[in-house]
This record gives sequence, C-alpha cells and structure tokens, in this order.
Amino acid sequence: MKHTVLKDKHIVLGVCGGIAAYKSVELVRRLKKLGARVRVIMTESAARFVGPMTFAVLSENPVCRDLFDDQDEAAIRHIDWAEAAQAVIIAPATANTVAKLASGIADDALSTFMLAVTCPVMICPSMNSNMFEHPATQRNLDRLAADGCQILAPGVGELACKTTGPGRLPEPEEIVDRLISFLTPDDLAGKRVLVTAGPTREAIDPVRFISNPSSGKMGYAIARAAENRGATVTLVSGPVALPPPLNVDVVPVVSVEEMAQAVFARVDQADVIVKVAAVSDYRPAISEPHKVKKGEGDIQLTLTRTTDILKSIGQRKRDGQILVALPPRPVTWRPMRARRLSPSTWT
Repeated sequence: MKHTVLKDKHIVLGVCGGIAAYKSVELVRRLKKLGARVRVIMTESAARFVGPMTFAVLSENPVCRDLFDDQDEAAIRHIDWAEAAQAVIIAPATANTVAKLASGIADDALSTFMLAVTCPVMICPSMNSNMFEHPATQRNLDRLAADGCQILAPGVGELACKTTGPGRLPEPEEIVDRLISFLTPDDLAGKRVLVTAGPTREAIDPVRFISNPSSGKMGYAIARAAENRGATVTLVSGPVALPPPLNVDVVPVVSVEEMAQAVFARVDQADVIVKVAAVSDYRPAISEPHKVKKGEGDIQLTLTRTTDILKSIGQRKRDGQILVALPPRPVTWRPMRARRLSPSTWT
C-alpha cells in the first residue's frame, strides 16, 4: 500500500560524496515504493561512491551532476526541478555541502539547485564525528535550521573511518518516516494518544503460555500515524517482532494484567485511546512455578476470565475523551498445496 502523503509527490534527493551514499540507493527505492516521483542530483564526489546509472535506473529519471554538460537534459532543467519539487532530501549531507548551503554558495549542480528551492527541505548530515561536532559545522546546521530546514540528527556508532560517535547516516526507513512526518499536517499537536497493540501471553508454566498470532502491525501503524500528525503517543505493546515507532513511548507488557495496569495508569491523561491489542479473554487458573512434566495420561487446564480492559476504560471514560476499539485482523491459515516433483527436480 502506498502512503498517501508521498503518493505522486515530487521528491528531489541530493546525494553528496560520502561513504553513506550507498544508503541513498535504498532510500530511492523506498520512496518509489511509496508512490513518490523521485529525481536525483549528485555532487561530483558522490559519483565516486555510487554510479549515476544506479540512481537513474531506480528513479526512472535522468540524474543531474553537471550544470555545464550540454548532453545532459537534467543539467539545463534544474530550475524546473526546483519549482516542481514538493520536498528535498539531502542524504548524505557532507560538511562541505552543509557549509555551502548555510552560506548561500552556488558552485555546483546541487548547491545551485538549492538556492532556487522553495519547498520543505530535510538535511541528513553524515560525516566523521569530529567533523560533525566541529563548531563551524554546528553553526552551519543551526543556521540551516533557522532558515526552516529540518535537520535529521545522525546516528551514533562505529563509522567507516573506524571512529565511534555521532555521524552515521540514519537508515533509509527512518529518513522516509521523518519525511512523512515533516510533510504531514500537525493536526493532532497537543493531543495525547494511547494505543494498545499486539498479543498477550498467559503463562501455564515457566515455558508454556496461551496466546494468539497477532502481529501488532495495525497498532504500530496507528501509533506511527498519530506521531506523524504531531500527537504525543504512548504505545502499550504485547510481545511482537516489530521495531518501535520513532518518537513514541513504548511500554512493553506480556500478560493481560500487565497491560491492564499499564493502560489504567495512563488512561486518565490520554485524549484519545485506541485499543487494537488482541487481549486474551482467559488465562490458566493456576500458573505452575515449574515446568509441567509429561505424564502418561491427559491433563486438564482450567481457565478463568481475565480483566476486561475495554469495558473498564469505557466505565471511567471522561467527557471529551475519545475511545476507539478496533478488532485485530484475523489470521487466515492456508494449507500448502502439494506439488508433485518431476524426476528432473530430484536431488
């Protein structure tokens, strides 16, 4: 499904000469997958790390590198690109390009293009830690932020130059997520949203439990969408295999009782509550302290009702508070079709 915020949006990606330029290839692919129309402008140094043909094929558009190349149609249309652009991303943004943009220098295709841009701009600096922390670089980034650019802080970790610290280009999925947030109206600014997601687990013994196959994807998507719209979001999540949404306070829980306590402690402060979690209706009446050993005969498991979180919230909901209950999406189990192998496929 293509995200409606980026669908048919004209996005220009500026790529500078850093080792992190390889991540920009995946960034183009993700933007295209979400329906964006992507054009790429590269510095000459960037072309030493990733070939322009790669970006041209993935973006399905010519790549602009040199304003004075008579054979390059993109070179003479960079002003048209600036007028048509609805958002610009510079990733990676080197210290040199950051300094040019902060000072208004236009001596190559990318910096000249940027002086003509009037749409939202997101800059993703990526460089050696000492270069990033240098006072001149920080002044330049502060100036760009004051000019209205969104600065996406680099990650911290081991860099290609073998130093450890800030300077890593964020992963493409994070850049796309922040771009969506940047372009989404903050119509939920000042609102507090509480979301529940995922399954719960009720212990039979220390190694066995009752649960369900809920993935948590719907609740996580709702939490991400609310954060993108400016809300302060808390996500109470059962056990899932999903990365936490950016800028969302994630409260991990396991059982229904843990989820109930986490929700009840926060529900009074929430303006909107969205219940998406697949909460167990029953739990074992007795949870054994040790693993139940296999015996010769059958065993019986007595179940008792769990706390009805939704009902309890409904009873204490205050005026003006919005409560939304969404059923989790059912999981359809499809048996694999048997396929007869021909002798040529045997091993």
